[in-house]
Amino acid sequence: MASLGMYWNTGIKKRALTVANFAKENEKRVDVAEKVKYSKVVILGGTGRVGGSTATALSKLCPDLHIIIAGRNREKGAAMVSKLGKNSEFAEVNIDDREALEANLTDADIVVHAAGPFQQSENCKVLEAAIATKTAYLDVCDDTSYATRAKSYMNKALEANIPAITTGGIYPGVSNVMAAELVRTAKLESEGELERLRFYYYTAGTGGAGPTILATSFLLLGEDVVAYNKGEKIKLTPYSGMLTIDFGLGIGKKDVYFLNLPEVKSVHEVLGVPTVSARFGTDPFFWNWGMIAMRNLLPQEFLRDRSKVQQLVQLFDPVVRAVDGTAGEAVSMRVDLECSDGHNRIGIFTHKRLSRSVGISTAAFVLAILEGSTKPGVWFPEEPEGIAVEAREILLQRASQGTINFIMNKAPWMRFDRSSVEHGASMHPRLEDRFVYIIFTY
Repeated sequence: MASLGMYWNTGIKKRALTVANFAKENEKRVDVAEKVKYSKVVILGGTGRVGGSTATALSKLCPDLHIIIAGRNREKGAAMVSKLGKNSEFAEVNIDDREALEANLTDADIVVHAAGPFQQSENCKVLEAAIATKTAYLDVCDDTSYATRAKSYMNKALEANIPAITTGGIYPGVSNVMAAELVRTAKLESEGELERLRFYYYTAGTGGAGPTILATSFLLLGEDVVAYNKGEKIKLTPYSGMLTIDFGLGIGKKDVYFLNLPEVKSVHEVLGVPTVSARFGTDPFFWNWGMIAMRNLLPQEFLRDRSKVQQLVQLFDPVVRAVDGTAGEAVSMRVDLECSDGHNRIGIFTHKRLSRSVGISTAAFVLAILEGSTKPGVWFPEEPEGIAVEAREILLQRASQGTINFIMNKAPWMRFDRSSVEHGASMHPRLEDRFVYIIFTY
């Protein structure tokens, strides 16, 4: 059981809640309403790394859920069901088969679309099936075009009275909610204007996520990077603009590069931050060099062709797997917010295993939707209709299970480790690395 400490700061106008959570490596069961715990969850792409991780996390967080592993590989499906236990089953489903999709969603409470990659996808058939069957929807999309297309179904989702979230994984997803909390807190505490928000992401190797993240990375090299500078939309070269960023405890300083990610556009529009960008980097360092070389040597048309990119993934996959064995699969997200009066704050989220953390993060969104934290319509995670403001704290607590470092609303000049002084609340523990430090201000 996690131990919790709460500290009250009377030096500011609003209440600040500080929670120190000693995270366990294994997910702990969460308390949910009776109507939620027996829900039926369909996970498309459930035999893949992200979908399988989500199913595993859900089965641990809420063991009474009925989980349907939906995919094309019956053998892998049987193996996953064997791992999950009696409350799970496999359904052979192709996401391009609208009839099969609707048949499997008819009596489901929520469908999780984890069958990526989403880049260069030409339709939203899973969302269409969810609307047709009045089933709640969540996807782990990391593509700007797909997310924008999903949002165009807003009126249909409203008519069907179903809640839907797009880009609801770890990044984008949890990172969006972190950004929303930084902005909300800044508006309470700062008299200045929001100026700049920057997302920095790091993953060791493929993070244990396998071919899907590799394909996603290659496809993103074929897209111009969209960023915003003082309210103006600008286009940048993918995997350019290198910065060395300190991710703090367990990660340290890493090089990161521009990528075209959907949270940049959504945060700019939803949270009203005039300057927004996202960068990503990986290890070993020569993978970053390889990404730059591919960007320079391969035609953009090649990198936008899903079939050709899949062939490239198959070619590189054995090498990537070999390197992953030594690189590890750590993941870290850093979100920086700057205001005109110098009220600058950051959030950091670090886990030793992306393959586990992505599932826990996605599962946190699933539970939030089932609990009624999402209104009918299609929403981004940072929208209050997507994840209600009062539900963000519990979502971040659930998503951060197992993290080695989780910090919110910390001044950038402070040390990014477990000894800190934040908003007048002093904590100087002498602890092992598995420490989580969370600040929420109301």
